[in-house]
Amino acid sequence: QVHLVESGGGLVQSGGSLRLSCAASGVIFGYNTMGWYRQAPGKQRELVATQTSGGSTNYADSVKGRFTIARDNAKNTVYLQMNSLKAEDTAVYYCRARWNSNLDYWGQGTQVTVSS
Repeated sequence: QVHLVESGGGLVQSGGSLRLSCAASGVIFGYNTMGWYRQAPGKQRELVATQTSGGSTNYADSVKGRFTIARDNAKNTVYLQMNSLKAEDTAVYYCRARWNSNLDYWGQGTQVTVSS
Protein backbone atom coordinates (compact mmCIF):
# COMPACT_ATOMS: atom_id res chain seq x y z
CA GLN A 1 0.00 0.00 0.00
CA VAL A 2 1.26 3.45 -0.90
CA HIS A 3 1.68 6.05 1.80
CA LEU A 4 2.62 9.69 1.33
CA VAL A 5 3.50 11.66 4.43
CA GLU A 6 3.98 15.42 4.25
CA SER A 7 5.94 17.45 6.76
CA GLY A 8 7.46 20.89 7.14
CA GLY A 9 4.36 23.03 7.34
CA GLY A 10 3.89 25.68 9.99
CA LEU A 11 3.45 29.36 10.72
CA VAL A 12 5.76 31.85 9.04
CA GLN A 13 5.78 35.59 8.54
CA SER A 14 5.20 37.15 5.17
CA GLY A 15 8.44 37.13 3.20
CA GLY A 16 9.71 34.05 4.98
CA SER A 17 10.51 30.57 3.73
CA LEU A 18 9.46 27.00 4.39
CA ARG A 19 10.44 23.67 2.90
CA LEU A 20 7.86 20.94 2.65
CA SER A 21 8.80 17.30 2.36
CA CYS A 22 6.77 14.33 1.16
CA ALA A 23 8.09 10.86 1.90
CA ALA A 24 6.66 7.95 -0.06
CA SER A 25 6.58 4.35 1.06
CA GLY A 26 5.23 1.16 -0.40
CA VAL A 27 6.05 2.21 -3.93
CA ILE A 28 8.82 2.37 -6.48
CA PHE A 29 9.32 6.10 -6.56
CA GLY A 30 10.45 6.61 -10.11
CA TYR A 31 8.50 6.61 -13.35
CA ASN A 32 5.75 8.84 -12.05
CA THR A 33 4.77 12.45 -11.64
CA MET A 34 5.03 13.98 -8.20
CA GLY A 35 3.16 17.10 -7.32
CA TRP A 36 2.18 19.59 -4.69
CA TYR A 37 -1.33 20.99 -4.50
CA ARG A 38 -2.99 23.31 -2.02
CA GLN A 39 -6.43 24.13 -0.75
CA ALA A 40 -7.31 27.32 1.03
CA PRO A 41 -10.50 27.64 3.12
CA GLY A 42 -13.54 27.99 0.89
CA LYS A 43 -11.55 27.36 -2.28
CA GLN A 44 -10.95 24.42 -4.57
CA ARG A 45 -7.76 22.44 -4.46
CA GLU A 46 -5.27 23.82 -6.95
CA LEU A 47 -2.01 22.75 -8.51
CA VAL A 48 1.11 24.33 -7.09
CA ALA A 49 3.91 22.43 -8.82
CA THR A 50 4.62 19.08 -10.46
CA GLN A 51 7.72 17.25 -11.56
CA THR A 52 7.90 14.24 -13.85
CA SER A 53 10.33 11.38 -13.44
CA GLY A 54 12.29 12.94 -16.30
CA GLY A 55 12.67 16.15 -14.36
CA SER A 56 10.23 18.39 -16.22
CA THR A 57 8.51 20.87 -13.95
CA ASN A 58 5.30 22.83 -14.07
CA TYR A 59 4.32 25.66 -11.73
CA ALA A 60 1.22 27.68 -11.06
CA ASP A 61 1.70 31.25 -12.23
CA SER A 62 1.15 32.50 -8.70
CA VAL A 63 4.24 30.69 -7.38
CA LYS A 64 6.66 30.93 -10.31
CA GLY A 65 9.97 32.34 -9.22
CA ARG A 66 9.20 31.77 -5.54
CA PHE A 67 8.63 28.01 -5.17
CA THR A 68 10.82 25.15 -6.34
CA ILE A 69 9.89 21.48 -6.55
CA ALA A 70 12.59 18.86 -6.39
CA ARG A 71 12.58 15.10 -6.03
CA ASP A 72 15.15 12.73 -4.61
CA ASN A 73 14.38 9.31 -6.02
CA ALA A 74 17.01 7.64 -3.85
CA LYS A 75 15.16 8.87 -0.75
CA ASN A 76 11.64 8.44 -2.18
CA THR A 77 11.02 12.05 -1.28
CA VAL A 78 9.80 15.17 -3.03
CA TYR A 79 10.32 18.67 -1.69
CA LEU A 80 8.74 22.05 -2.13
CA GLN A 81 10.96 24.99 -1.28
CA MET A 82 8.79 28.04 -0.71
CA ASN A 83 10.40 31.47 -0.57
CA SER A 84 8.99 34.98 -0.35
CA LEU A 85 5.81 33.62 1.15
CA LYS A 86 2.67 35.71 1.03
CA ALA A 87 -0.52 35.64 3.07
CA GLU A 88 -2.33 34.24 0.03
CA ASP A 89 -0.10 31.16 0.14
CA THR A 90 -1.88 30.12 3.33
CA ALA A 91 -3.48 26.72 2.70
CA VAL A 92 -3.27 23.03 3.38
CA TYR A 93 -0.60 21.62 1.08
CA TYR A 94 -0.99 18.11 -0.31
CA CYS A 95 1.51 15.81 -1.94
CA ARG A 96 0.42 13.68 -4.89
CA ALA A 97 2.02 10.71 -6.60
CA ARG A 98 0.54 9.67 -9.92
CA TRP A 99 1.46 6.95 -12.35
CA ASN A 100 -1.87 6.74 -14.17
CA SER A 101 -5.57 7.04 -13.41
CA ASN A 102 -5.49 3.79 -11.46
CA LEU A 103 -2.35 4.60 -9.48
CA ASP A 104 -2.96 8.05 -8.06
CA TYR A 105 -2.26 8.79 -4.39
CA TRP A 106 -2.53 11.75 -2.04
CA GLY A 107 -0.99 12.58 1.29
CA GLN A 108 -2.94 13.79 4.30
CA GLY A 109 -1.83 17.40 3.94
CA THR A 110 0.21 19.85 5.97
CA GLN A 111 -0.93 23.31 7.03
CA VAL A 112 1.01 26.37 5.92
CA THR A 113 0.01 29.67 7.48
CA VAL A 114 1.61 32.94 6.42
CA SER A 115 1.00 35.91 8.68
CA SER A 116 0.96 39.36 7.12
